[in-house]
Amino acid sequence: MTVCNECHGANGVRKNATIPVIGGQPENYLVKQLHDFERGDRHDEVMPWMAKTLTPQELGVAAAYFAKQKWPARSAAAASTPPPPGVAVCQACHAMDFVGARQADGTAAPRLAGQGYQYLVEAMRRFAEGERKNNDIMTKMMGAMSPADREAMARYLSGL
Repeated sequence: MTVCNECHGANGVRKNATIPVIGGQPENYLVKQLHDFERGDRHDEVMPWMAKTLTPQELGVAAAYFAKQKWPARSAAAASTPPPPGVAVCQACHAMDFVGARQADGTAAPRLAGQGYQYLVEAMRRFAEGERKNNDIMTKMMGAMSPADREAMARYLSGL
């Protein structure tokens, strides 16, 4: 866990605005993301290498550890903004309050409420531009949104 903590923090709370909060995310979501980095379906400067160096046991232990952590409390500085158009489409998978939800196929949609604005904007851009290939639905959804709409959605989600 020490290596993970360098960027994601001891409890999975990011140390940098471009790094996602992973503490409190569903365990099966975390496992899938690590495998996606390993396969090259997700790109990053560090994570593919990290995922490839973990043994299957270490990967499972790390995912279980971070899944058990608490999501950070909403900061007093978080800006509350009105829901942007199209928010209901996102709620179909991520839940009404965007805390994530288990899907019919057993996978998990991640929590987005309170995730960092910069991370969300970049993740949405990567889906829209086809750089992130680990979720066909997200690729289609983000590809259909303008950059301004994605930024509005990220601002809304980060303020929840």
